[in-house]
Amino acid sequence: MSRAGKYPVELKNGVSAAIAGDTLVIKGPKGELKLSLDTKHSGLVDVAIENNHVVVTPKDAEDKTSRAMWGTMTRNVRAAVDGVSEGFSKEMYMNGVGYKASVSGNKLTLVVGFSHDVVMEIPAGLTVEMGGTPTEFTIKGTDKCQVGQFADKIHKLRKADPYKGKGIFYKGERIRRKEGKKK
Repeated sequence: MSRAGKYPVELKNGVSAAIAGDTLVIKGPKGELKLSLDTKHSGLVDVAIENNHVVVTPKDAEDKTSRAMWGTMTRNVRAAVDGVSEGFSKEMYMNGVGYKASVSGNKLTLVVGFSHDVVMEIPAGLTVEMGGTPTEFTIKGTDKCQVGQFADKIHKLRKADPYKGKGIFYKGERIRRKEGKKK
């Protein structure tokens, strides 16, 4: 039994949901998100809107895959409702000599120790805001998956170095420092 799936997702104030064909459309003050109900395993669950709640139920309660998709689809709906009402953000910072970031238009330029600057296009639906210093920035958006994927793409450019402590980090991320080679 799915513990995530058994509770219906409440639609917050200002958020509305509608089913249009094979798509669940969720609208809110921050934007609109569409969840496809026609994926590989979506035939295993039913999605309905009842009394200002989105209810996801498995078609076959005995099938293991159906129960798994029940929880997954419920969490996806909950993330979409949270995204259009409050939004998601990832705070990041860089540590290293000469490391800095800048935003111009829809381009994020990172200087992270390569022989060239890394210019990344900011995906549609996301914004990047610079913090108080040129080494801090925040990625914001309504789609939790898209925010996380873009942050991970940036994070992988310069993973944390356990010897020198340089790299691109999430706020709150801690690396375990190692002692260097001794003579």
